[in-house]
Order: sequence, then C-alpha cells, then structure tokens
Amino acid sequence: MQKSLNFSSNAIVVLRKRYLKKDNQGNIAETPEELLRRVSKAIAKVEAAYGADSNKVKEIEDVFFGMLRDLEFMPNSPTLMNAGKDLGQLSACFVVPVEDSMESIFDAIKSTALIHKTGGGTGFSFSRLRPKNSVVKSTGGVASGPVSFMKVFDSATQAVKQGGTRRGANMGILRVDHPDILEFVKCKEKEGQISNFNISVALTDDFMEKVIQKEDYSLIDPYNGEEVGKLDAGEVFNLIASYAHRNGEPGIVFIDKINRDNPTPQLGSIESTNPCGEQPLLPYESCNLGSINLSRVLKKLESGFDIDWNKLRKITHYGVRFLDNVIDANRFPLSKIKENTLKTRKIGLGVMGWATMLGFLGIPYDSDDAIDLAKRLIKFIREVAQQESMQLAEVRGVFPSWANSLWQKKGIKIRNATLTTIAPTGTISIIAGPTSSGVEPNFSLCYFRNVLDGEKLLEVDPAFEYTAKKEGFYSEELMQSIAKGESIQSRDNIPDNVKRIFKTAMDISPFWHVKTQAAFQEFTDNAVSKTVNLPNSATVDDVKEAYLISYKLDCKGVTVYRDGSRSVQVLTVDGADKKKEVKETQNYSLTVPYPKPRPEVILGTTTKVTTGCGNLYITVNQDEEGSLFEVFTQMGKAGGCAASQLEAVGRLVSLSLRGGIDIKVVVEQLKGIRCPSPSWDKGKKIFSCADAIARVLEKRGSDQKEIVKVVTAPVKSSEESKIIASFSVGDSPNVVGVCVECGYALRHQEGCLVCDACGYSKC
Repeated sequence: MQKSLNFSSNAIVVLRKRYLKKDNQGNIAETPEELLRRVSKAIAKVEAAYGADSNKVKEIEDVFFGMLRDLEFMPNSPTLMNAGKDLGQLSACFVVPVEDSMESIFDAIKSTALIHKTGGGTGFSFSRLRPKNSVVKSTGGVASGPVSFMKVFDSATQAVKQGGTRRGANMGILRVDHPDILEFVKCKEKEGQISNFNISVALTDDFMEKVIQKEDYSLIDPYNGEEVGKLDAGEVFNLIASYAHRNGEPGIVFIDKINRDNPTPQLGSIESTNPCGEQPLLPYESCNLGSINLSRVLKKLESGFDIDWNKLRKITHYGVRFLDNVIDANRFPLSKIKENTLKTRKIGLGVMGWATMLGFLGIPYDSDDAIDLAKRLIKFIREVAQQESMQLAEVRGVFPSWANSLWQKKGIKIRNATLTTIAPTGTISIIAGPTSSGVEPNFSLCYFRNVLDGEKLLEVDPAFEYTAKKEGFYSEELMQSIAKGESIQSRDNIPDNVKRIFKTAMDISPFWHVKTQAAFQEFTDNAVSKTVNLPNSATVDDVKEAYLISYKLDCKGVTVYRDGSRSVQVLTVDGADKKKEVKETQNYSLTVPYPKPRPEVILGTTTKVTTGCGNLYITVNQDEEGSLFEVFTQMGKAGGCAASQLEAVGRLVSLSLRGGIDIKVVVEQLKGIRCPSPSWDKGKKIFSCADAIARVLEKRGSDQKEIVKVVTAPVKSSEESKIIASFSVGDSPNVVGVCVECGYALRHQEGCLVCDACGYSKC
C-alpha cells in the first residue's frame, strides 16, 4: 500500500503560495504529490547518463520520492520550484566577482539580475574596488568606492525582484583592511538603505590577533597593495560590534579560516559567501543544498527514543546522490557559472530539526551532551557523505579540478569538492514540519493556525507535545497560553527537567549558541548558518565576547541579533578624520531622527469615523517591520481649508512615525483636541478630526499585537482545504515586523528575516 502524504496545514499554505506549478492564468496546476514526483523524476533522469537502464532510473526515482514524501530530506527551494519545469535553474547559492573596473562592475550587475530572475541568491566581495576618492588615471576623476557601487547593485536587485516568485538577495563583503571599512560598517545605519543586502566584514587572522594584543593594524589599498594608514584594531572591533548590537549588522566572516578549508586553492582564493554566509564559493561558482530532517531519523524504544543510525546512513547516501544529480540536471543562468560549478561539483548536505530531535531524546540544547551529540552526528553524516561521493567517483569520475586539490594531496578520489553545509531551512522546515529550523533552538514551542471557518488549530513542537502527554501535564489551556507568549519556565505544573530540556531561543545564553555552531562547524566542509540570539539587555561587550569565542572555536563566521534591536534609534559616529572617528565609537550619541524611506509596497487599514464635519476616512499603513509608518485622511464632505489642514496633519503625523517618534507621544498630542462640532461614533465622543486620528492610531497601535490573518485560495482535495495562517506578532521572540507579502510575522533567524506562513525570505 502506498504511503499517503503527511503535510501539515502550514506546509500546504507554503506549497500553494510558492512551489506548486501554476498555469498561464495563475491557477494551481499540480498537487503536492505531483510536485514531489516532478522533482524526483527530473533528478533521477540523470542516472541514465551514467549507464542506468530505465528500471534502475525508476528505482532511484522512487527512492527520491519516498524521502521527500516521508519528509526525511528536502532540497533547496529552487530545486523544488524549478526541477522538471522549463526554467530548470536548481541552485540557491552563487558568488559573482567584482573587479576594479567599470566594465566588471556592470557585468556583475547584469549577471546578478539573471541569477535573481531564476531564484538564486548572490554574494559579492567589494574588496577589490579602490577606495573612495582615489584618482582614476584613465579619466582623471575620482573613484566612488565600494559602498557607492553597493547602492547600484541594491537598486538593480530592487528592480528585478518586483516580478519574481522568490526575491533576490545579496551578501556584500568587505575586508577589514580595506581603507573604506568604516564607511562600510556604517552603510546601513539608516534603515531602508541597501535593504537588499546582508553585509559582513571579512576579518583576517592578523586583525583578530591585533585585537587580542591591542595593537594597530594596516589598511591596504587593493589597487596597488600599498599600506595607506593604520587603525586601532580594538576600536574597529568595537565599532563592528556596536553596529551589530544595534540591528544585527554587519555580520562577520573569518576569511582566513574559510580559505584554509578551501578544497581547490589552485583555482583561487575564496572572497565571498552566499547571502546567509553558510556557503563560501569561488568567483562564478554555484552550489545546491539539501537538508536531512533529524526529527524523522528517530526510533521508538521502550525507554524512549534513539537515533536510527541505519536510516540516517541511507538518507545521507541518497541525499548525496540526489544533490550530485542536481548539478547535471541544472540549467545554469550563465555559461561561466556552469563551467566553474562543474569544475568542483560542490554540494551542501545539511540538517534541520536539531532542536526537535533533542526534545525527543530528552537532551537540553544548552548542555555538553548536546554538543557531544552534535559533533558525533555531523561527523557521521560527513563520513557517510564522503563514502558515497567516493563511490560515485568510481563510476562517474572525480570532479574535474581534483588534480592539485586538497583531496588529491590526501590521496582521496572523490566526486564532490565539498559535501556538507548547514543552511537556513526556514521555508523547507515548514514544508517538512512541524520541526525546528536548521540547528537553531525552537523560537516557540507552540502557536496558532486557523482554518477558514475560524476554528483555531494549535500547532505544537512534536517533541514537546509528546513529552507533555507522557508526563501528564498536557492541556489545551496550557498550549494556548504558551502560544500566546507564556514561557513554560514560569509554570509550576511543568516538571523542572522538562523546563530544562525545552528552553527556547531567548532562554539560552549566547555562549551555548556559539558552542552549538562551533560543534557543527567542526565536521562541516562549508559553513554553518546560525544566529546567536541575545536578549535586549545585552551589551556591546556581550557581542564582542560572542565574536571572540566564535573565533577561538574555529567558526567561519557569526551573526548576532539582539532581541528588539531594530526598533532602537540609529546611533552614529562623527569625526573629522577616520582615526578620530573610530576613537569616538565608545561615546555614541543619538542623532536627529531622519525619516525612513517609503517601501514601494506597504500594508494598511482604512477606518471610517463619524465626525461633526462628516465621515472621516483614516488610512494607517505599516512598514515591512510592522511599525506604524504613515497616515492619510480623507473627509467625505470637506473641501478647501479643511482638506488642506487634514492633509497637513497627516503629513506631520507620518513624518513623526517615520522619524521614530513613539506613537504614544503622537496620540497624546492629538487626543482631546476640540473643535466647535463634536460628534459621537460607536458610543464614543469625537471632539475633532485630530482627536479621531489619535483614537485610530491608539487602536492600531494595540492591534499590532493581535492576530494578522493570511487567506489562501481554495484547493481541490479535503487534505488541501482552505487555510488561514495566523500569528500573534507581539508574542514571539525575534519578531521584527510583518511580512510584506502576506501580513504574517517576520522573524530574525539564521541570519535573515523569514516568514513562517508563506515562506517569504529577505535572503
């Protein structure tokens, strides 16, 4: 008997929104089962090119389909979206070189547009560009510098992403010894600037040692390789940490560590990574990723659960084969990318569901047992992956650049230059869920979903639900309280050992976040995408400590996010020269607020209020982070002076909101203002139009903590019934606003902003 699909309601929402094939009118033209069969068939067809007959190809197709159907393995999103379709671009990660010439810069922009159009994300190093105000000998002019050209790339991304199903994202990297490093660190201090980029500073071993030794380090002009100045390493380190403390950027990558693990140094040095930092790549190289669902590789014993190592071996074995096949099935966006990708045949097999697995095993996330298991697990996966890649090499040959590679020096003939990557799994962990994302801890143990008729469905982390029922403290009331934001740590009826096991992200100290990342990194070929969560009360010194620990534990990079930090007013540093500028970083002061730029698409509501002058329609819009952003008013019977005064009030209120003024202050200023013609509306006295605006703002301010609904179109089967996903925006850690596509909560995780409902990601 064929097994049935077991997608959750939320998985169906995401599949319908982003993955299922659509016809020319935009109507869904395949079922989830047909999607999985389409992908499995397209990837298995590659087997024929290596001598497999039709029966063997069908056998491999069925194995691939079974892994996907049973939610044991999921490839990256472009493979799910495009395999078996005309587009056929299957990779998620690309790096495009940016050389120090106008021709190279705009060639890179063109390449980026083509990659984004097909659903890929791009990384760049701007470290080769000469510094700002350098003389350009060919024209007699001066150079614009890396940050200026980043803005050009950002604008191009904004233009391309308008019509795409998967928005383009970028990583911008600059070496810490570039003369423009201070401008780069501060380039996103005004929210809305360079919004299509994540940025990271490439820290060298020399720089880190100078930080530890409290010494100056050299700035190097990339055009001629000459030293052009020195900066205090500790003060630059403090500047980087201060900006990351403020809003999570920049991240950092340890570029020398990355290049020590570069398997093909004969092809050049690695300068950049993909947008979330887990995939270092050579110029014009791409990589395809896939993740094993760890919550599906457990077996039930009388005493509890244990890892089914044989099952994990099988999934790893076929996961490597699947990803190697993807390279041959891929239709690359550029011939140069195809050429360089085929030279190394890099793949990135990773994991998701780590926290859920630990819950079933009864192991606290922040414990030595978890760290030991993490190392054992990822080491096992890499060893099995290497065995499979070596077997593939016997039949299909080694990767073409094997000669003079690190593998050749080890005497190992292998098919793929890299094998393992811990990637963000925000969207695919929804499809394979409920399960936790990547190697992150749970952000919430349970939350609400709604079906169309208004009935609330509770979605609970499966390990916590199992434990709650086994221990006898499960109740709908408890689960609903947790879903509304209550921590289990404050509950007397939950055993202490359960509280210890099921800590959520903000209950875990930064030290254990870094230790977990380092444990997985030890046996990961590429890198680990993970966010080090910090409480709102964390200091800049806490950020610096996380950086130093990650450096000493041999991580390849680190991203921090301080809870709630994106609502904090921007801090800036001013100074007459760069040396003075760095020295002032320890004495930050607030600048005059500057209004945030308006996004092209914005969400809002319009409220009708009866006033003494007629019906007043008040529109209040929110930005993509969920903050009240602007106000428009229209009076049904007004004209002349009244209309102009209302427009003026709306503009000034909008300016205040966009400038970061607390909404409570705005409400206090407007509420209670009287005019000669008060009225009553819904049992409340409205003293004036200004008073009406204040009351609507006050209501909308509280509405931000209420449920935001997402409605999807009807589907054919009862399994794929009409669904509404709902979420309490104010009740979950790391929530930083509202999704621009569906209105659901955006959350900061794995170095990016992601939406759990529709799968939208800024990366």
